[in-house]
Amino acid sequence: MGKSDAVHVIGAGLAGCEAAFQIASRGVPVRLYEMKPKKYSPAHSYPGFAELVCSNSLRAARISNAVGLLKEEMRRLNSLIMREADAAEVPAGGALAVDRYAFSDGITAALRNHPLVEIAEEEITNIQPFLEKYTIVATGPLTSDALSESLRKLLGQEYLHFFDAAAPIVTRESLDFSRIFAGSRYGKGGDDYLNCPMSRAEYEAFYEALIHAECVEQKEFEQDGVFEGCMPVEVMAKRGFQTLAYGPLKPVGLTDPRTGQRPFAVVQLRKEDAAGSMLNLVGFQTHLKFGEQKRVFGMIPGLEQAEFARYGVMHRNTYINSPRLLDEYYRLRERENVWFAGQMTGVEGYVESAASGLLAGIAAAQTIKGGPLPEVSDETAIGALARYVSSSASADFQPMNINFGIMRPLDTRIRRKEERNEAIAERALARVERIGKNESTV
Repeated sequence: MGKSDAVHVIGAGLAGCEAAFQIASRGVPVRLYEMKPKKYSPAHSYPGFAELVCSNSLRAARISNAVGLLKEEMRRLNSLIMREADAAEVPAGGALAVDRYAFSDGITAALRNHPLVEIAEEEITNIQPFLEKYTIVATGPLTSDALSESLRKLLGQEYLHFFDAAAPIVTRESLDFSRIFAGSRYGKGGDDYLNCPMSRAEYEAFYEALIHAECVEQKEFEQDGVFEGCMPVEVMAKRGFQTLAYGPLKPVGLTDPRTGQRPFAVVQLRKEDAAGSMLNLVGFQTHLKFGEQKRVFGMIPGLEQAEFARYGVMHRNTYINSPRLLDEYYRLRERENVWFAGQMTGVEGYVESAASGLLAGIAAAQTIKGGPLPEVSDETAIGALARYVSSSASADFQPMNINFGIMRPLDTRIRRKEERNEAIAERALARVERIGKNESTV
């Protein structure tokens, strides 16, 4: 590969557009591939780049919220996505929402008019020709079957997933430990799980709320046997009153130390990260709406005030097993000229996808120019997300939104959540300000 080569960015969604802009902004030519308007995925209909296919909200605006911090970090790093989002903003209370068409049009114009960006309107179905070039794969959660098969051959069957069935994750510090005990069934494996014991009355109330809770409406392309073998907890519950108590909530082998008795049912929480600051609700894959998850799962003993780092999701989502494949720059460990970006890496959400494209784009441009790569720090939201994706301790890697739980804790304890988050944000933004200086850190 010659250092004068362009970077080939496959996919003009949020991640691909941000990556292309970051590369071109550093004086490196880009060839951006987009199959629209010649061909559309089942979820897309607008010919412009960075089409928002679901909500038009980029979520919370305040930096005391993790995604608000992520957006501010991106602004300070000259993000195209954030520049055009701010320009296309519509009123949405404490959130940043956009006119989706103005947003797409602004991004499309910026890239089509950039002198170092060449647009190739074609579908890429085979990754092999790109493996000897500087390449960023940013084809999104609905990557075509042909390209998915090509990637499967490159990465290995076990490293490419087609459906995202993820249980909710809660933060450890938000739990009520007066109602929770640690331990594994029959004392095997150490205290690897936290257990939320339920009496029969508590289980009955939870069961009734669960089976009557409101679910997300599935899209047509997600309804054809997508989740066979991975049943939503509310669907399992509807099979009968005792189904959960004999399934993921079975109490066998567990004794509640408060009573000395076996509970009627037990919800188990499993570590999601090495530090144990985030915990997965075992067996709780769900179609419930986010508000319903907070309401119903908040009935579980010990989770009454739980903060959700991620709500459960079940939807069509092509993503790779990034901890086994990628480094902290979203680059293939075995191929230093190939990066991935966007939801395919296991980041979840519009802003997170764009942030991964930003970092991959910076890394690609710096690699070609022979310059230093920025230090990736988990003191920043951008860096924490990249580190989670590239080094998650979970054996069952699942996509993740940005949250303060994956960022480095403060050295000093601050009890009030708002003040604590603001302090984390101030530290992160101070780090980001060093970009372009001797201490380049993201």
